[in-house]
Amino acid sequence: MKWALLAIIVVSTVLADLLQSYEMKRSGEQSVGARGLVRLLRLTLSRRYLMLAIGCMALSFFAFMALVQIAPLSFAVPASAASLVLETFLAKFVLKEAVGKRRTAGALLVLSGVLMLAR
Repeated sequence: MKWALLAIIVVSTVLADLLQSYEMKRSGEQSVGARGLVRLLRLTLSRRYLMLAIGCMALSFFAFMALVQIAPLSFAVPASAASLVLETFLAKFVLKEAVGKRRTAGALLVLSGVLMLAR
């Protein structure tokens, strides 16, 4: 059960971050003042991918709550870092972001740590 919850956490976190990044890049830079926050809220409610991202974040949150009920926190937090590896890969190939060697090496180090936890 813990591996299924972990998979839900990783997939929903990755989807949430990708959808959020995609939509925010499409919408352009927003100001942070009071009017900017209202405009950002309106933008969020009008963009379906942002709403889907929020739903994915909620799913990830509740799956994480369930995971820490059945597995130690010392497993749950580092294992959920597998989302970083998948996000780095998808940022490069789906969002067409520049991912340098240093960032790739860091993601691979995280992956090795997650694999060490799996044993």
